[in-house]
Amino acid sequence: MHIPVKPLKQYPFWLRPFFWNQQRKYGAVLDPGLLWGRVPTLFAAVALLYGAIDRKRSPIDQVLRSLVTVRVSQINWCHFCVDINSATLAARAGSMEKVEQLEHWRESAVYTDKERVALEYAEAVTYSHQQISADLMARLKTFFSDDALVDLTGLIAFQNLSSKFNAALDVPAQGFCQLGEQPK
Repeated sequence: MHIPVKPLKQYPFWLRPFFWNQQRKYGAVLDPGLLWGRVPTLFAAVALLYGAIDRKRSPIDQVLRSLVTVRVSQINWCHFCVDINSATLAARAGSMEKVEQLEHWRESAVYTDKERVALEYAEAVTYSHQQISADLMARLKTFFSDDALVDLTGLIAFQNLSSKFNAALDVPAQGFCQLGEQPK
């Protein structure tokens, strides 16, 4: 990592419960949380935004949410994000099949039409040189309501924020999901 994390005792007392919860949930304190925690007001803002985006009542189903976050993470070369989000996708999907084929989702038969259009949208939002065409938006609207599209777009935008932050600071994978070669 380009910036070291500090010992837990050096973070404000009100952040430590977040880290203890991560330890309980993941078996480790997450390096990105420790980095965001170096600036506690940023940590708090990101935590609130993530909580709003990752809510249980999202109109986007959990497998699709995970597919999108892994794909955005792959594009942005975020080793940490690919690691943790792939583990989540595998758990939600019940196998590693969708994780293993995600880099080549266009050629794979394991994705539904809804997943394909969401992945196409995630790529169009993530790659700065692309724009959202009227055709893509029309295809999205066959599967998603306007509110669900706002939710999906917010998820993609947040994952871009997160994965670009982690990639820029060279946050390594923490061993949540054993994958082969890092996808492109």
